[in-house]
Amino acid sequence: MAPPTVLPETFARAVAGLRSVVPRDEIRLEEVGAPKRLAPYAFALSATVLRDGDEVATGRLILLHDPAGHEAWNGTLRMVSYVTADLEVDLAADPLLPTVGWAWLIDALDTHGADYRAIGGTVTQTMSTRFGELAGAAPAGDVEIRASWTPVDADLGPHLLAWCALLASTAGLPPPGVTALPDHRSAGTG
Repeated sequence: MAPPTVLPETFARAVAGLRSVVPRDEIRLEEVGAPKRLAPYAFALSATVLRDGDEVATGRLILLHDPAGHEAWNGTLRMVSYVTADLEVDLAADPLLPTVGWAWLIDALDTHGADYRAIGGTVTQTMSTRFGELAGAAPAGDVEIRASWTPVDADLGPHLLAWCALLASTAGLPPPGVTALPDHRSAGTG
């Protein structure tokens, strides 16, 4: 059954808030198809984070809306987030990475005034070493942060700004307005 053409006011306002956000230059947002079976109404964004022209992190943010409410959500709106980034192996191996990754999310939400409740999620760290025909590439690591939370109100601009801050932290971008110093080791001067 197709959803009605007239969107509920709460959902329409929430989507408008998401569409109004302009992220920092290194983050590219794109509207993508949203899952259709999780809630009667859904909207999704994908993100790519670039550092020095290289893709260093990706993510997906999904807004779900069920006008009847959902007991587990403790509300009618739900934000679902997925972020993943490549890391240097020593960072990927750090036993504190999951705690730090979760703190990036909570700090971003709190810093941007994105009030929430019923938050939950996981932080996964992985390291890969290639063998056989795939040998030769350096060991690789990554972090994946999956989370969902219920926004307290339908103004979701602060939630998207917080999510962009999470992406930036995960990708290792310097804070806005700060320029990273060049890595002289790779230039052969160290």
